[in-house]
Amino acid sequence: MFKDLDPLLHSQLRLAVISILVSVKSAEFTYLKEQTKASAGNLSVQLQKLKDANYIEIEKAYKDNYPQTLCKITKVGLKAFEDYVKNLKQYINH
Repeated sequence: MFKDLDPLLHSQLRLAVISILVSVKSAEFTYLKEQTKASAGNLSVQLQKLKDANYIEIEKAYKDNYPQTLCKITKVGLKAFEDYVKNLKQYINH
């Protein structure tokens, strides 16, 4: 029996963001924007959806008088990603 895939992670951009955050301690907004090739507006919306689901934490600060947005994956987000990958493998290996 196939398990449902997390609709929040089934979005290409949100999945890309979570995949990046799994492998780094934290990532700046500009780095995520460069890596995903997303527009600033679209990335902001998708980050907010991940934050609302408690999949990521967003920290806003200043670095050299410039605003800086740092994103980190949470334990909830990591578990959701691991479950997503496990469930997706069921589809692939069936």
